[in-house]
Amino acid sequence: MDAKTAAKEIKQGNFSPVYCLYGSEKFRMNEFAAFLESELIAKEDRDFAVIPFDLSETPVQSVVEEAETVPFMVPRKLLVVRDASLFTAGKDNAKLEHRIDVLQEYLTRPAEFSVVVFLVNSDKLDERKKIVKALKSAGTVLSFNPLGAEELLRWVEKGIRDRGCTAANGAAEALIASAGTGLQGLTAEMDKLCLFAGSGGTVDTAAIESLVPRGTEQNVFTLVEDIANLRLDKAVGTLHELLKQREEPIKIAALIARQFRIILQVKDLSAQSYSQGQIASQLGLHPYAVKLAGEQARKFGGEQLREILSRLADLDYQMKTGGIDKVLGLELFMLRLGAGKPA
Repeated sequence: MDAKTAAKEIKQGNFSPVYCLYGSEKFRMNEFAAFLESELIAKEDRDFAVIPFDLSETPVQSVVEEAETVPFMVPRKLLVVRDASLFTAGKDNAKLEHRIDVLQEYLTRPAEFSVVVFLVNSDKLDERKKIVKALKSAGTVLSFNPLGAEELLRWVEKGIRDRGCTAANGAAEALIASAGTGLQGLTAEMDKLCLFAGSGGTVDTAAIESLVPRGTEQNVFTLVEDIANLRLDKAVGTLHELLKQREEPIKIAALIARQFRIILQVKDLSAQSYSQGQIASQLGLHPYAVKLAGEQARKFGGEQLREILSRLADLDYQMKTGGIDKVLGLELFMLRLGAGKPA
């Protein structure tokens, strides 16, 4: 079952006694837990009925004890259990003794008046563990890993619509390019943009450029994109903007090298028929970043990218040893690369 199907079940009043939410997308996990709380517990009952736990501070048997205790003054209760690493393959460094057998026994006969939600900050569960198998049999296990490239665009467009505004063509792409792929950051920027546009207004690229500050990595990505499209004036303008923000030229060069390294890796893996999701997993990148790197990769040959990386390594050495002025070295690298000369 996926999160969308689970949400539909919940809206129809069909709750599992136990939920396990896992993945690297912490924002969406918290969002789902909040949705579950709003559907399961009346607002006036939440002080009594929503009980938080942290397994780094509380043994799991205490969670079970609370789940088995009849609720006071409310028809049912929700237990939100964080740091549930006992379902993963990682080593449990907690000083507490977790009685997994107690939880396993509870999962065979979960209480009707309690819903337990485990939040696991890990890309996957350890399927070899008996407790994971018991969890899957007793409840609902949902994965919250990063949205795919197209899913992320739709998520942004929906977020703008949900706030009573319309996204102009290209607005979602422009917002991600400026704010990055973090959902929490995107949410804050959508709030700001829709407040600026007003109810029924349109969020366009001009508003995004005016109101959404670009992070250093986003600026470097744009800089590389401008170089690839021979927009040298824009690329140099972005470089000077970064320098005005007191970014160290050596750091800028390292980030440019990182972006070209990603482009080369994406190009090589795509040539081996890896999917976008597989590449993202292999490189530890967001799928949207892989999509954009793939588009940039089409503008360079493999050998050309290796030559660029070699020249960037040489530039790094020259900058660190005083062989060239740092800013001048970056400007020359970009101008030569953009002009199609050896970088």
